[in-house]
Amino acid sequence: MNNIVKNIAIWLIVALVLMTVFQQFASKTDADSQLGYSQFIDQVKKGGVAKVTIDGRVIRGVTSEGKRFNTYAPPSDIWLVSDLLKNNVTVEAKPDEEPSLLMSIFVSWFPMILLIGVWIFFMRQMQGGGKGGAFSFGKSKARQLDENSNHTTFADVAGCDEAKEEVAEIVEFLRDPTKFQKLGGRIPRGVLMVGPPGTGKTLLAKAIAGEAKVPFFTISGSDFVEMFVGVGAARVRDMFEQAKKAAPCIIFIDEIDAVGRHRGAGTGGGNDEREQTLNQMLVEMDGFEPNSGVIVIAATNRADVLDKALLRPGRFDRQVMVGLPDIRGREQILLVHMRKVPIDPDVKADIIARGTPGFSGADLANLVNESALFAARRNKRTVDMQDFEDAKDKIFMGPERKSMVMREEERRNTAYHESGHAVVAKLLPKADPVHKVTIMPRGWALGLTWQLPEHDRISNYRDKMLEEISILFGGRIAEEIFMNQMSTGASNDFERATKLARDMVTKYGMSDLLGTMVYAGSDQESMFGNMSSKTVSEATQQKVDAEIRRILDEQYGVARKLLEDHRDKVEAMTAALLEWETIDADQINDIMNGKPPRAPKIPQTPIKPSIDAGSAGPSVTPTPQPAAKTE
Repeated sequence: MNNIVKNIAIWLIVALVLMTVFQQFASKTDADSQLGYSQFIDQVKKGGVAKVTIDGRVIRGVTSEGKRFNTYAPPSDIWLVSDLLKNNVTVEAKPDEEPSLLMSIFVSWFPMILLIGVWIFFMRQMQGGGKGGAFSFGKSKARQLDENSNHTTFADVAGCDEAKEEVAEIVEFLRDPTKFQKLGGRIPRGVLMVGPPGTGKTLLAKAIAGEAKVPFFTISGSDFVEMFVGVGAARVRDMFEQAKKAAPCIIFIDEIDAVGRHRGAGTGGGNDEREQTLNQMLVEMDGFEPNSGVIVIAATNRADVLDKALLRPGRFDRQVMVGLPDIRGREQILLVHMRKVPIDPDVKADIIARGTPGFSGADLANLVNESALFAARRNKRTVDMQDFEDAKDKIFMGPERKSMVMREEERRNTAYHESGHAVVAKLLPKADPVHKVTIMPRGWALGLTWQLPEHDRISNYRDKMLEEISILFGGRIAEEIFMNQMSTGASNDFERATKLARDMVTKYGMSDLLGTMVYAGSDQESMFGNMSSKTVSEATQQKVDAEIRRILDEQYGVARKLLEDHRDKVEAMTAALLEWETIDADQINDIMNGKPPRAPKIPQTPIKPSIDAGSAGPSVTPTPQPAAKTE
């Protein structure tokens, strides 16, 4: 609001100055009636003019009737004054006016003033219009929240109990520093929060300040770095000076890896501006000048790229891991976000938490928001379980493409493909339960088989990984057996199965032939299936490829035998998919038990065959992860 008022005031001043200038140069004769020179001479000879004032070539006068007029005299009429005097006209003359000193200075300096104004405007734009104007390069861009405007507390943070316990003593120190100082204790000067995106690192830092009732300065790591060398270091100094004046307080630096990366790691010795900024931050956190009462909290999901000097004791003494929440943490996070929307009594947070493994706090907040949007579209007064289920499907699998045109053969092929995945998954003992199978196009996929684990997965095991490879092959095998054809829909299945088998051999030591030895190169190389030529010989690489081929062939054979032995279940599941598009776990269990599948809880309108629109993309595979969203 202040910037808007300031801009309006500036434009008003500019308009006022321009109006003044134009008024100075404008003619002052607008109020008088214009009279031609010939008419003027006629009026003089007839005695109709009483008085005139000559100002250069401008003649202003008053008629005998009291009316004012003006006219312009030609330069060649040298007898004008004598003619006026002969006809008893009172004549007055004004000297030529010279422009004032102020006007002369303004006219001569106006271009320079205009250039300076344009330069200041563009410099303000480059600096983001920060406080201090165009010369505020070294001013900190940190935004301050005082104790009265920050209402976030630990009650608003859920799903990270261990992290809250780690930072609880920081709150106690900010509330009562003497409790620790009496025993010679020193609170950590810096706390580094490490974890995946969306797990609540920023929210936790804000809650610390809200619990301690102290000022909270927040800034991003990228706000320090500018195109001019030394600006970032100046901003670091200014930020800590502001913090010392407001101590005790908290400085929160988000995405600190933008400025805290290893020094000298870049090409040509690194970035001078970034390294100077980092050096100044190191000095401010643990230099000659004490920073008593100022606690620095930083967040990143790339702690491995940070400079070692930044992580040593005395700077970021403590690292707090803020990981993905488990099932209890997800339930607590859901309850926090559900307080903001009207929830139907049938909604069970524990059931939703069980069906959302791998979700971060931000994902769960998005789930609640999407559920509320679904309920609003359906004109409901409360958000019920069906809204949560639809929102979960949308987040996991993408939005439905109901308008997509598919011919019947394409739908049937997709139904067999997904049935193959689902039947193999149901027949293998250690596979995750099949939650839902659909041939409704979603995102880039034509169909999807969705598995949900019964428990949060911490580690993966050899038997289960082998079964996952078999499940991935189930779709292509079903196409071969029942449709006698092959489609491009299994391309992603093969890619994932090959990567899984390669990791088992080269990274996890799960091969009896090659033993417990790592054959993969760097993470980037292993991502593309390459191995370092410096550590692996050509003969060993051939053995690795042969072992990967053996694993894939064996699991392909396992999946093919299962589908050939249970053809009736594949046919029944395919028929159900063609009729209802989507079947859930209860219907899948009915099919696997040899019973007719029960009708869906919510009737769905099947897609009617239409003209051939071609393949919109590959079909979908199952997944060893909580849900399948593959191309």
